[in-house]
Amino acid sequence: MHASLFDLTGKTALVTGASRGLGRGFALTLARAGCDVVVTARAVADLAETVAAVEALGRRALPLALEVRAEASIGEAVAAAVGHFGRIDILVNNAGCNRRKPALEVTWEDWNTVLDTNLRGSFFMAQAMARHMIGAGGGRIINIGSVTCVAGYAGLAAYGASRGGVKQLTMSLASDWGPHGITVNCLAPGWFKTAQNAVLYDNEAWVEYLSERIPLGRPGRPGDLDGALLFLASEASAYVTGQTLLVDGGISVGQVRALPTP
Repeated sequence: MHASLFDLTGKTALVTGASRGLGRGFALTLARAGCDVVVTARAVADLAETVAAVEALGRRALPLALEVRAEASIGEAVAAAVGHFGRIDILVNNAGCNRRKPALEVTWEDWNTVLDTNLRGSFFMAQAMARHMIGAGGGRIINIGSVTCVAGYAGLAAYGASRGGVKQLTMSLASDWGPHGITVNCLAPGWFKTAQNAVLYDNEAWVEYLSERIPLGRPGRPGDLDGALLFLASEASAYVTGQTLLVDGGISVGQVRALPTP
């Protein structure tokens, strides 16, 4: 396999939720591979560091305000991105949120906020981008899921439902848009330290407990996602669509440490 399969020179990507954490990492990974990048967040001011980092890599960056829970905002952001660069080849549907609570404490508002952001937002962002990609002859849509696409965790009822929905959505959209040259896949990280769950990683006992359940013995690090993202964004995955790629250190296999030999 040639390295040129992963070369994104001349391509343009749009990454939602790119002001921090995994989203910022995705934007920088794509820029290093040659992409110009549209980066979005609810407030443009929050994107300053991401824009500076992309430009330091010699690529162009366009910051845009985007609220994925608002249909008009989605349409405006996609139109602005296409108008600025002429075409968008890759969408990374990363914007998301969580409300970590026991199931009995989840409110109507909690549920709607999580599902409207993670699932409805992902669909309508993909739909708006697909309308452009169809006219342009194809593209790559990468929905960001989670290990909760395939595994259940206490305290994550709404989040798990939303991410499971993203997995199913990915398969449906792949079927819809494959004839137009658009691949749709889901990149599903395992346990990575982000702003949403940083408080958990401050608990050494919890990190040890988690690590014992991961076959590779540790939580994810930001760079662990780079190869998978580039694979799904590039020609290397030209015949891959509708798939969920778990990058989770193996936690989804349900590891239980072997009992000592009697």
